[in-house]
Amino acid sequence: MSAPSERSVLSYFTAAFIVTALGLALGLWLGWETTGTAGGTASIFFIVCVLAVLEISLSFDNAIVNANKLKDMTPEWQHRFLTWGIIIAVFGMRIVFPLLIVVIAANVGPWSAIVMAASQPEEYSRIMNEAHLPIAAFGGTFLMMVGLSFFFDHEKDVHWIRWIESKAAAYSTVKGIEIAVVLVIMLIFSHIIQNSTDPELGPVAANTFFHSAIWGLLTFLLVEVLGGILDRSQQMLEGAAKGGVGAFLYLEVLDASFSFDGVIGAFALSQNLFIIAIGLGIGAMYVRSMTIMLVEKGTLAEYRFLEHGAFWAIMILSVIMYLQALVHIPEVITGLGGAILIGISFWSSLRWNRLHPEG
Repeated sequence: MSAPSERSVLSYFTAAFIVTALGLALGLWLGWETTGTAGGTASIFFIVCVLAVLEISLSFDNAIVNANKLKDMTPEWQHRFLTWGIIIAVFGMRIVFPLLIVVIAANVGPWSAIVMAASQPEEYSRIMNEAHLPIAAFGGTFLMMVGLSFFFDHEKDVHWIRWIESKAAAYSTVKGIEIAVVLVIMLIFSHIIQNSTDPELGPVAANTFFHSAIWGLLTFLLVEVLGGILDRSQQMLEGAAKGGVGAFLYLEVLDASFSFDGVIGAFALSQNLFIIAIGLGIGAMYVRSMTIMLVEKGTLAEYRFLEHGAFWAIMILSVIMYLQALVHIPEVITGLGGAILIGISFWSSLRWNRLHPEG
């Protein structure tokens, strides 16, 4: 077998291609079983394809951030994330998570939630959409902390948008500054929601938003603390390098936060949980394949601003998730926004490499 650096780009996507073929075949079968017509089957097949593309466009920045964390993990934990992690990402976030929302919101058992997903897709979709506000607040807060923690770093000496990033790095010595920024933004949005004339908003919605956002903030802090404790314990017991179980836990919660928007948005295209799981599962495989490629080929080191573009995309996504508490923003805008930022950062990296051939 050739060395990882000699592998062709397509070879990294072999597993994703296999899953795509199986998923599309399953989509065709499900379409025929549920509709019994060629037109209905073609429609469901098309939705599966669109959902896969939607997931890839929304999660490309996720792959870059994963690769940034994975490069510091031990080979053992890299393998665990890329095997166990894909099971958690596809099965947990695309199937268990939507079911869990309905179990909690409708106060029904897990089996009743599955039956509802199969026999009452409209009711299932309604419950999912009603849960969008707390999910957006939780996920948006977690992602905002992820992005701000990257920029408020006193050791960060490479800056893409220099006039902002250099100032953030300079102020990073102020303890808890990123937490203060997030809390201020949370209070501003809560105030707007509370005083909104929209009948679906108001004091109750503002309270829900604020409490969910607080939980998102606490989850980030708890993951950081728990991750540090677990990694230190692992180092003491095994002499392991940094980036073990704590980093794994961090990446799983990060994956979940990235998935919130895509899972909720998918119900705008289909109300069938199983169609959504197939489409998003295909997309998730491509994200994992991109992550492996970025780590093994050292792409982040070769293109110095690519990582910055991903974290700016995270910041934009977190703000969009907050804004979705007030207005509906199509998922295509979210996906395109992140893709454009990453594309510009890639172009900036190429330009920098041409101007500094010595590296």
